[in-house]
Amino acid sequence: MSEWLVWLIFAVVLGVAEIFTLTVALGMLGAAALVTAGVAAFGLPLPVQLVVFTAAATAGIVLVRPAALRHMHQPQLERFGIEALIGKQAYVLREVTGVGGLVRIGGEEWTARAYDETLVIPEGSVVNVMEIKGTTALVYPRELPWNSTQS
Repeated sequence: MSEWLVWLIFAVVLGVAEIFTLTVALGMLGAAALVTAGVAAFGLPLPVQLVVFTAAATAGIVLVRPAALRHMHQPQLERFGIEALIGKQAYVLREVTGVGGLVRIGGEEWTARAYDETLVIPEGSVVNVMEIKGTTALVYPRELPWNSTQS
């Protein structure tokens, strides 16, 4: 079997292993093996191939891996799914109490409860989504009704 083919198989095995581990190190070694397969295809002797593999692997691990790890561990900039609804404005379609109600959030109707269970939020009010529990939005009015501030 040709030496370049052995290096190519080694690169593929390391690439597949990287998919399952997500360490970036195996991917860098796979890339080094791929570079070495190219050098071996030109017929260079095995000691030269080993030097090329060592140099490419070292460069990948020392230079590329830290940048790749920083990129992988960046905090998520955008919220998705129900997390994106928290803080949004909603419109009350049916009176919201601590027990139940109905609101429209961005064109979708959601069952709702008042975040402060003592509040009664009338139909037509504008509320903020404070939390999502299951399929129920916990909401709080943008402006407190006049009678709710009296004890």
